[in-house]
Amino acid sequence: MARNIITGIDIGTYQVKIIVAEYGKGKDAYFPRIIGTGFSESKGLRHGYIINSSDVVRSIRSAIEQAEKSSQSKIKRAYLSIGGVGLEEVKSKGEVIITRADGEITDLDIRKALDDSEEKVSARISNRKIIHVIPLRFKIDGEVVLGRPVGMKGMRLEIETLFVTCLEQHLNDLIQAVEEVGVEVDDVMASPIAASLVTLTKTQKMAGCVLANIGSETVSSVVFEDNIPISLKVFPIGSTDITNDIALGLKVSLEEAEQIKKGAITSTEYPKKKLDEIIVARLSDIFELIENHLKKIGKNGLLPAGIIMTGGGSGITTIEDLAKAALKLPSKLATPRFGENARIKDASWAVAYGLCIWGSTADEDESPIGIGLAQKTGGNFLQWIKQFLP
Repeated sequence: MARNIITGIDIGTYQVKIIVAEYGKGKDAYFPRIIGTGFSESKGLRHGYIINSSDVVRSIRSAIEQAEKSSQSKIKRAYLSIGGVGLEEVKSKGEVIITRADGEITDLDIRKALDDSEEKVSARISNRKIIHVIPLRFKIDGEVVLGRPVGMKGMRLEIETLFVTCLEQHLNDLIQAVEEVGVEVDDVMASPIAASLVTLTKTQKMAGCVLANIGSETVSSVVFEDNIPISLKVFPIGSTDITNDIALGLKVSLEEAEQIKKGAITSTEYPKKKLDEIIVARLSDIFELIENHLKKIGKNGLLPAGIIMTGGGSGITTIEDLAKAALKLPSKLATPRFGENARIKDASWAVAYGLCIWGSTADEDESPIGIGLAQKTGGNFLQWIKQFLP
């Protein structure tokens, strides 16, 4: 009997991480069972961009060989994440006159309104590719609609849409690097959204929260409200900047600075107060960027579930208190969910596992994920749009 195998590939600036999982149907699909993992040091990337494709291909091949060995299965297809500072959001509005004579709204009307929204944004995203199309809200004759507008009546339908975009060249480079090792890319998902499938609960996403993934060279944030992502932003700063600051401030090597940052005991004696000042200064910069973005979208101080932090840089002592003070929001570290008897616990695997969850529920009429994404901007539109609505 054929096994339902799915693979997620997360190509980060620090490491390439791959998870191979086996899934069932229905309720069993949400947390597919991890049967294999692979990882390798990332080479040839900077801030998420490929600067040396041959190095990246070697890193991917090494991680895939590990994953194939541990899962005892050949990897032929995979879901791929994309991150880095090339990720950007664009919002747009579309509208359409209802086509039926009796004014009843159909799926065709929603599709036309969405197409109008995308057409208006196309001129603003030169050299960029739309990877996710997310309806935020609908209006009928100027009145906001709660829930699904199909079947309701009116004269004019409006839609506000969030488009998640990335640099087209960067996306093509990533896909080409994966396919060079003989793996076909089924689809691509923004890393912050993939991580949210593992690190956030439905309660947090309904109430409103911001997930901050503090990586080595970038900090990515995604804001949720009413169970859907309403904003996404990536900042060109990360935990490597903290390591560099410690190396300069304490006059130690980068390797030792990394150990000091993690709280390890080293041979160097240094004043703890000075170390704390260095770390606090850089973390304050990170939280200031997040706070400014929340102000821009009108959500600063207005997210009841607060900020949830993940990524390699989130393990720094006192980071929760600093985030709480800087953002004036509840603050906590993410508790990733990898299913029962998972062999991994580290939150740095969240993106790769999130891809497995997404892929395993892609064909479901009602995805338990709480977010539907237009895979390859195609598929069954009716099934896709239903996942956004109560």
